[in-house]
Amino acid sequence: MSSMEQSASTTTQREQSPDVVVVGAGTAGCYAAATIANAGYEVVILERKTEEEAGHIACGDALKGADAFPEVIPKTQLQPAFTNTDVDHGRFEIPQEDTILEIPIPGELAVIDRLEYGKRVIEGAAEAGATFHYDTVVQDVVHDGTGRVTGVTAISRGDPYTYEADLVVDGAGSLSLLQDKVDFTDSTFDTNVNYAQFCSAYREIVHVEDPVEWSDALVFKPTERAAGYLWYFPRTETEINAGLGFQMTEQPMKLVEDLKVDLRNRPEFAGARVEDKLGAALPTRRPYDSAVHPGFVAVGDAAGHVNPTTGGGIAGAAYAGKYAGEQAIEALEEGEMSEDLLWRYNERVMDHYGARYAALDVYNILSTAVDVDDLMGLLAAMPGDKLAEALYSGSTDIGMKLKLEALLKSRGHWGTIWNLYQTKRCADEILTHYEAYPSSPDALETWQAERDELMEKVYETTGADPKY
Repeated sequence: MSSMEQSASTTTQREQSPDVVVVGAGTAGCYAAATIANAGYEVVILERKTEEEAGHIACGDALKGADAFPEVIPKTQLQPAFTNTDVDHGRFEIPQEDTILEIPIPGELAVIDRLEYGKRVIEGAAEAGATFHYDTVVQDVVHDGTGRVTGVTAISRGDPYTYEADLVVDGAGSLSLLQDKVDFTDSTFDTNVNYAQFCSAYREIVHVEDPVEWSDALVFKPTERAAGYLWYFPRTETEINAGLGFQMTEQPMKLVEDLKVDLRNRPEFAGARVEDKLGAALPTRRPYDSAVHPGFVAVGDAAGHVNPTTGGGIAGAAYAGKYAGEQAIEALEEGEMSEDLLWRYNERVMDHYGARYAALDVYNILSTAVDVDDLMGLLAAMPGDKLAEALYSGSTDIGMKLKLEALLKSRGHWGTIWNLYQTKRCADEILTHYEAYPSSPDALETWQAERDELMEKVYETTGADPKY
């Protein structure tokens, strides 16, 4: 259906009844829609942006795990958006220690043109059979008498619409407004969510005259506060995604101005031209304990499916969409959208990457309580392979040899080294607990109580304020 035909049909029919409504045309929403549409069900994606702007999202543009994406949208369809596939390591600039630390990045990584990628994902969902309604802003969620979600209401170009559906998939991103509209009183859906568990970020696409020497690396640099960080990700040798973020637990940073100051102080950006500017919020928290409610599933950023130490969320969003879509198909075939039938989606997320992300969140909590100079001294002392393991696997083997090496190299930051060692033990305990995620919603409360006891130990060990 062409965009003109689509526009005409939606303006003449103000009530729609697809099998599934997906809110948000991002990675998670499109993969969920493509999965469900491929099974022959009617899926409508509601996107607040125009057709021209859809897919334009603020992002670091680094795509980790590009070699193992769900095939519901073929990788070959996404590859034209991969602008740099030569990146194989991270480059940590630590000015406090006058050090540059290089660490390997396991697995395949590509830096992408995020808008082109967004368009390709939308195209893939459309080819699978999903219908897109652009310029459509969801206003409210519709419930039946039992509290089950049965659809949404929306405004498109000033006209009101009602979408009745068996299932609503929330792919509306961080701090999704849909979750403010659903009554979760009688379900396990995670409502322990607040702004302090998120990061605020801003990025610019910067063109430079000469190729940068680090075009095969993702560049990270801490700000003067531990809660802030800069990144420089090369889309090409001369096109750089330059950004700055800070955790919302801290006092706000002047993102635009602070980024400009750093750009001015880097000789490789002399005479640079800025093409695109965009800001966003992203989760730096553990995945939702449960992202299902009768008739409702949250995916991707809307369910905290982001690595809290790196901000990487594209691959997790793709798999969340796939898992949610497959569980939706099972529920549609059973004719029931109960929490029990949707629960398997939670299990698959936790089994694939959720447990690892929850363990990594322990290190994120530590970072809020450690002096920035001590933290940078410790990073400078850690071997690159161990740091890479910590960032991507959820734990790291911090043995006596490493402790002694770090002690010598970091000029006496023994307290921080010991703190990291103890934190690692906490992260291991969290990982083990998440690997025993319950197989039904009835067991969640007991599991949460045990997890919260482990988290008390995390706060006691790190000295951080409670995050949840």
